Amino acid sequence: MSEVHAEVEKLDSSKVPVHPHTELFNRPTGWRRYYYHPITQVSMLGFVCFLGPGIFIALTGLGGGGQVNSKVQANASAILYATFAFFGLFSGSINNVLGPRWTLILGTLGYSLYIASFLVINIHPDASAFVIAAGAILGICAALLWTAQGSLMMSYPTEAQKGTFISIFWTIFNLGGVMGSAVAFGTSFNRTVSDIYVTFVGFLILTLVGVFLPLLMANPNKVIRTDGTHVNQVSYPSWKTEVSRLYVALKTDPWIIFLFPMFFASNYCFTWEYNNYNGAIFTIRARALNSLMSYTSQVFGSIFLGYFILDRKRVRRRVRAFYGWSLVFFVAFASHVWAYFYQKTYTRAEAMKDAYKIDIIEETYVAHVWVMIVHGLLDSMLQTYAYWLIGAMSNDPAKLAVFTGFCASILIKHHTDKSLQSAGAAGAWSTDAAGIPYMNIFLSTWCLMVGSMIFAAPMVYLRVTDHTDVEDETL
Repeated sequence: MSEVHAEVEKLDSSKVPVHPHTELFNRPTGWRRYYYHPITQVSMLGFVCFLGPGIFIALTGLGGGGQVNSKVQANASAILYATFAFFGLFSGSINNVLGPRWTLILGTLGYSLYIASFLVINIHPDASAFVIAAGAILGICAALLWTAQGSLMMSYPTEAQKGTFISIFWTIFNLGGVMGSAVAFGTSFNRTVSDIYVTFVGFLILTLVGVFLPLLMANPNKVIRTDGTHVNQVSYPSWKTEVSRLYVALKTDPWIIFLFPMFFASNYCFTWEYNNYNGAIFTIRARALNSLMSYTSQVFGSIFLGYFILDRKRVRRRVRAFYGWSLVFFVAFASHVWAYFYQKTYTRAEAMKDAYKIDIIEETYVAHVWVMIVHGLLDSMLQTYAYWLIGAMSNDPAKLAVFTGFCASILIKHHTDKSLQSAGAAGAWSTDAAGIPYMNIFLSTWCLMVGSMIFAAPMVYLRVTDHTDVEDETL
């Protein structure tokens, strides 16, 4: 064990005291050292979401799923997130029984079906029922995928590395949205129907590749953290015991309730951003370019908050938590103040007339695209901060699986308590499908985003400590 202890001394995470009864293990040698490295596994996890949810958000970012009539996409999204919210209550239990790799495989299947439904409706415009049914199935699959993703991403790193690992995952995941948006922009540049058809075919192929990628990932119980400790084993109790764990998780960590508004708001914002702003006042190719800029900014937002703020090793974890909270709160408030001055210039009725759409060659385009860029930064920063807060509460994958399944983002992303996150998204997409005025949806988004950060402040102050206690390691 002396070799491991010597290596631990060299790691930045060695500043975190190791419990005297913690057993340390030697890291594998040769190619296994790199394959079983936690960073490798988190990176592979990122590529799974790159090829599933990443392509999905590129489709969503087109506004109306790239359709002229966005009502079908809004209805599909509403039922998607409704089923997501319900099955997210139990997805943590399913993940503990099936294991994360098989849960990921089942989860990625829904994204291929959903992309295929948009390909079908482009060929048969009367196939809206198929799109809505695919949305319902994707809701179930997405609950499984994001629960497995959350339990793995927050169990592989040491305490000092959680922000960095979240940033690595979030960067790779959002590159899926970047690449998908780039493909959509290139194929829709001339704005022809056949180009949109080619875009959906490309998206479908990519998501099918993502279905098989989890088979290449290592079994979590073979992964050793960089400090020499094994990733905590996930137990497989009976279904009756699994149901009771939801209650136990809330009872042992009631502070998670203070994060519920943040989870609820994190996917609520996408309806206004992508349908009521991007989809309402821009041309098809401008929508694709806006999505590309938005998802690119999400990559930088996640890296900045995770690596430079939340994992600054010279600063205590409690202090980092307050730094992160202050930054996310400021960006949330400022970005919506800015967006308000654009939202008040148009209504839903005016946008539906389709008399004028902003194109990439217009003089006003540059000013308008910056709203998408700043909101993209906010999206990734909020998701990264939410994941980091949950990760600061425990290192046990079983406990984290319950938290991530019950609470939710995400970023859809990417991502947090997925049930509440999806309930918020379902409500937002339902209001859009019902034709609620854009300004009403925007104001509710603004209030939720800012209010959720205020509501989370007591949890940050009272629950986040400099180190995770030993009793927090198990459920």
